[in-house]
Amino acid sequence: MKDINILIVGVGGQGTLLASVLLGNIALEEGYDVKLAEVHGMAQRGGSVVTHVRISENEVRSPLIEEGGADVIVAFEELEAYRWIPYLKQGGAIFVNTQQIKPMPVIMGAAQYPAEIVDFLKDNADKVTCLDALGIATECGSIKAVNTVLLGAMAKELPFSKETWIRQIEKTVKPKFVELNKTAFEKGYQA
Repeated sequence: MKDINILIVGVGGQGTLLASVLLGNIALEEGYDVKLAEVHGMAQRGGSVVTHVRISENEVRSPLIEEGGADVIVAFEELEAYRWIPYLKQGGAIFVNTQQIKPMPVIMGAAQYPAEIVDFLKDNADKVTCLDALGIATECGSIKAVNTVLLGAMAKELPFSKETWIRQIEKTVKPKFVELNKTAFEKGYQA
């Protein structure tokens, strides 16, 4: 396996940090070196949350992904995909939850939410997968399962077996939410 750089981006409270922990645990279980770097920027108040996940057969020396260096971006919200698209490398894949969460400047009328984000992403990335992860998570029983829906959709891009993903969901997620998250992962995987 070559080195894999994954950027997980979203808004505080969407479960991006759990997604990065799951991904890191899967890579560790498979014998890879992993580095995570989390940037929380006012996450408690709905601000941007970014996690850099670097996976390698060799030692990962820096936890940060450079602009143009991400093999995969997992975006929990459209505007975050728009903000972080410069980090996607040529030929990389981006997985986008089609949810729109308006930041405070937009709510206050000081800025406008960008129009046609999905079209912009498709014009600027080779592989764009858009899905209503929020709708799928709601069908599964909880809006908090958006993270595992998106991980399921992205899982085919990585060299880890579906069984490894499921095993780590069982180990990492609180017991009362395991079945919900396994269902959400499967629906994302099939999406």
